[in-house]
Amino acid sequence: MRRLLLLLALLLAGGAASWAWLALPPRVAIATAATGTALEAVYATGAVEPVHWARVGPALRGRVSAVLAEEGARVTEGQILARLDDRQSRSMADEAEARARFAAEDLARTRTLVARDIAARATLERAERDARAARSVADAAIQRLDDYLVRAPTDGVVLRRDMEVGEVVDTPASLFWIGEPRPLRVTAEVDEEDIARIAVGQRVLLRADAFAGRVLTATVTQITPKGDTTRKAYRVRLALPDDTPLLVGMTVEANIVLRETPDAVLLPPAAVVLPPAPRNPTATTPRGPAFVWVVEKERVRRREVEIGVQAPRSVEIRRGLAVGEAVVLAPPEGLVEGQAVRLAPP
Repeated sequence: MRRLLLLLALLLAGGAASWAWLALPPRVAIATAATGTALEAVYATGAVEPVHWARVGPALRGRVSAVLAEEGARVTEGQILARLDDRQSRSMADEAEARARFAAEDLARTRTLVARDIAARATLERAERDARAARSVADAAIQRLDDYLVRAPTDGVVLRRDMEVGEVVDTPASLFWIGEPRPLRVTAEVDEEDIARIAVGQRVLLRADAFAGRVLTATVTQITPKGDTTRKAYRVRLALPDDTPLLVGMTVEANIVLRETPDAVLLPPAAVVLPPAPRNPTATTPRGPAFVWVVEKERVRRREVEIGVQAPRSVEIRRGLAVGEAVVLAPPEGLVEGQAVRLAPP
């Protein structure tokens, strides 16, 4: 009997301990609202290019016979950069020139005969027509020889060369890039949903793989009036400062700054409970407000907040929370207004 009573006492004590453990307030981690800079921006990607530049391609299909300009060389407008193989066309031009000379000599003889009344006037007219036609054919053939020369369309530096001697090139190809190394700009594409918020003069923050961890700057200088209906994007030009370390051809990520608040209230994203998205994307019913659980004397209070910029590491709180207030980080399900909590060690 005594052993039975002892066992019963032990069971009651264990149940009381379990009930007491279950009744303990939940343990939560907290985060403190801090102040910092909130940056609202439109994201875009682009490439660095000279402000003044041009692609140079061949006027016809042919085999490269000579390259007369190397990368980094300064050239002038009209300077020959490369030659294509023109041997066949040159032979045809020589033949056409010979025919034109023969027709001209025949015309001279015919004029002499007509002047002596040996030949009819109609013979002279036919000889004149033949001489003009032969000369036109020869001039056109000689003019076509110039198409085998690749010339610089403007003064500048050879920024890039994309062909070698012996290579067969066609009209869509870009054989040379001619331009000035400075000034530079970024040509970026902005989604049509965001283009209405972009304006000339806005500051731009740039990131490039070649300069990891470094934020570079630019300025919006031009927005193309017509967008690309296929890509659903608009082209935006970003001016770079003269001392930019970026090089022609580099790709960059651009954040076009729309609003910058230097003393914003910031929280970790895990501290903010966002309302669920509507099941029907076309529904007009507004989503509920975001909220946080504020910790006051080890009790939680549900407080609605207005959020602003949402970044991967922080969320801007535009209204509803002050700097220094403590909120629950990653709040567990089941919290209720006024519930007691235990604070997890930092």
